[in-house]
Amino acid sequence: MKSRIIGIIYALLCVFNIAFAQQSFKFAHVTDTHVGGATGEEDLRRTVKDLNTVRDIDFVILSGDITEFGADHELKLAKQILDSLQLPWYVIPGNHDGNWSENGANTFRTVFGGETFFFKHKGFEFIGTNSGPNMRMSPGQIPRENLVWMDSIFASNPDRNTPLIYINHYPQDSSLNNWFDALKRVKTRNVQLALCGHGHNNSAYSWEGIPGVMGRSNLRANKNIGGYNIVTIGGGKAIYQERTPGVGTQDNPWLVVSLFDHHFENETATYPRPSYAVNDRYADKVTVNWTFEDASDIGAGLTVYKERVISSNTAGDIFALDLKSGKKLWAFRTGGKVYSTPAVWKGIVVAGSSDHCIYGVDAQSGKLRWKVQTDKAVLGSPLIRDGIAFIGGSDGKFRALDVKTGALKWSFDHVNGFVSTLPTYYRGNIIFGSWGNGFYALEAKTGKLAWEWNNGHANRMFSAAACNPVGVNNRVFVVAPDRYMTALNAKNGAVIWREKKDTIRVRESMGLAATKKQVYVKTMDGDLLGISCSADNMEVVWRSALKLPYELTPSAIKTNRRLVFVPSHSGLLSAVEAKTGEVLWQYKISNGMVNPVAINGQNSVIASTMDGKIVSLQF
Repeated sequence: MKSRIIGIIYALLCVFNIAFAQQSFKFAHVTDTHVGGATGEEDLRRTVKDLNTVRDIDFVILSGDITEFGADHELKLAKQILDSLQLPWYVIPGNHDGNWSENGANTFRTVFGGETFFFKHKGFEFIGTNSGPNMRMSPGQIPRENLVWMDSIFASNPDRNTPLIYINHYPQDSSLNNWFDALKRVKTRNVQLALCGHGHNNSAYSWEGIPGVMGRSNLRANKNIGGYNIVTIGGGKAIYQERTPGVGTQDNPWLVVSLFDHHFENETATYPRPSYAVNDRYADKVTVNWTFEDASDIGAGLTVYKERVISSNTAGDIFALDLKSGKKLWAFRTGGKVYSTPAVWKGIVVAGSSDHCIYGVDAQSGKLRWKVQTDKAVLGSPLIRDGIAFIGGSDGKFRALDVKTGALKWSFDHVNGFVSTLPTYYRGNIIFGSWGNGFYALEAKTGKLAWEWNNGHANRMFSAAACNPVGVNNRVFVVAPDRYMTALNAKNGAVIWREKKDTIRVRESMGLAATKKQVYVKTMDGDLLGISCSADNMEVVWRSALKLPYELTPSAIKTNRRLVFVPSHSGLLSAVEAKTGEVLWQYKISNGMVNPVAINGQNSVIASTMDGKIVSLQF
């Protein structure tokens, strides 16, 4: 009885202490500043100047899309502008800061000191996480390492009674591949409010019972001046008022949210979750040999080499797993996130890192054999041919390196934009695209420009930079975010045909059939098609029965002659029969984007997903 009374007194004291600690306060919610865009810099400067005149604001939260493309100069400019703020400020990245980033979303961390934040203020806790997608087009994704970090923060701060406000760039719904992982964690706490940006307008939500608020973009859009929100916390309420810099704050709030403990630990409601029923449906056709789960995101493909599976992650590791068991054998730590798919030749693993280096690592031991310093991040994947590694970087250079020594064979120094893809070797040329609307064919022996092509767009987001070009029948085939498919003359780069069809909305995912008679393409509508390699137009000569939902992932389509392996952005890997187009089996690995797979003989495939999972499948 005595212990029960002590427990009640302790609980009352906790409630009293929280209530006493809580004081009314105001903060500014600024989001989607897009520095590097048309008016982003000017609009942010105006907002910072205005914030320095508002005397009753305690701090500023910036909820992502700080820049237009996540470029080094954009991030440094944004930091320079924000450094003139006379208030504490907390910042997280958005999809624009990572998806088209020349630095592999690495510079955000170095410029701003991190991609997450946690702090306490007047009786409240605030926690913010990254949202991705980093370097690979897909729905957003809170990085695996951020989720692990959240676990550590909550373990270090065990009192769940303190009110929590959660911040992410995306709404906490299916626009994030793993929204449920974040909500599961914050619901173990007294989460009372969640904030986001992304949609560029003021909106109110309920995310599985958590009140949510999307803030307007700081950009002026079709007005003369941009704006942001002033948020007042106090009296059990969050009051949202829009402010126009240099003009003032609206008198009437556009939103008032009641703040209270929802006691989600007692929640009985159920919410939609990704279904894994497909794995039971095909259980007699595909089985799992082993599963490996990393503590970080995996944004690269895999390579099988002598009983090893070699990959990389965003913690900066190049690592090897045992092919039979999935046990980690070694890891070599670089100084930045790695999005480069490792390639191996005669016992040497080659991969680039966002730490401005290309590495040669011993495949047996994981020890460093050589390192090549570059001027910027290296996000491209190496293609090795006859002991030469061909790899593109973010410094405007494409290099050929001797795999044994790392010695430079040649460098092409006129790449517009940066390279993030795997090049193709065809008819003596190394062929690749860049995020600057450049597309190049270089002589493999000398590095001299054989020809180049430009798709005519001014917007770099339409670059043919994420696909692995297909060379066949004296042609080079390309797909891009502009939804065009293009056939180029492999000898001189002249356009043979270039088509865009409303009924065939191609993106960056493609591959070559084993027969070399057709190029596989995956559409945004989830169709898998075969396009003729010899026709004078975009002629569909093969159709699969596969029908995926809306689909974005740029991962390459691969084949072992009998089967065609199709990755998706929602963790589903499909195996389609090459002759008939029938779906033979499907396996859902997670709800994250599937990276390019590694085929291991006729009856096995190794696949990884962006959220850090690797599986060995037997079929």
